[in-house]
Amino acid sequence: MKKSTSPSNYGHQDTQPWYKNYMVIIFVIGLPLFVVVSCLWFVYYSVQIKDTVVRDDWYMDGKTLYQDVSRDKLAHDLDLHGEMVFDKNGQVLFSLNYPKQSLESGKLLDGTALYYPDKLTLSISHATDISKDRDTVLKHTTGNQYTANVKLDPLKSKYYVQVSNEGKLNWRLREVGKLPQERINFLPLRSFD
Repeated sequence: MKKSTSPSNYGHQDTQPWYKNYMVIIFVIGLPLFVVVSCLWFVYYSVQIKDTVVRDDWYMDGKTLYQDVSRDKLAHDLDLHGEMVFDKNGQVLFSLNYPKQSLESGKLLDGTALYYPDKLTLSISHATDISKDRDTVLKHTTGNQYTANVKLDPLKSKYYVQVSNEGKLNWRLREVGKLPQERINFLPLRSFD
C-alpha cells in the first residue's frame, strides 16, 4: 500500500475577512439594499402622486359604468352650434348659434321659447395634468355673444373644452382642441343622427 501524500499548499488562501470582499459588498449587501430603498421610494411616490378623477358625466350602476349623454342629445336635438375665439390676452369670446329655423320662428326645435341664458359654464380640461384645468363662467354680453377671461398654459397641449347650460335646458357642447389656438368650432355630436 502506498501512502498518499497530499500537498500542504492548497492554493491562495484569502487573508481578508468575508465582509471586506467586494463580491459580498456588491451582491449580498448592495443589491438587496438598493431594491429595498427603491421599493420604499416607489411606495412614497405612488402615495404622493394620485390619479385624478375623470371629469365627465359618468355614474356607476353596480359594477357597470355608464356615460350620461342626455345633455349631448339635447344639444343635438336643438341643433346648437358654437364658435369660441381665444384672444392672446386671455379673453375668450363664445358665440352661441341657434339654427336658422329657430331664429325665424322664435322657438327652439323642442317648442320652448328661444332665449340666450345669462351665463354658460366653460370647462377646459387638460388631457393629463389636472393643474392645467380651468373652469369659469361665460357671461352674456349682447345677442349671442358670451365672454370670460381664462389664463391658459402657453405650451400647446390637448384639451377637452366643454360649454354647458345649467338652466332649465341642460345641454352641453364638447370639443377637443390643441390649446392655445385661435378658435374652436362646436358642433353637436353626430352619433345621434
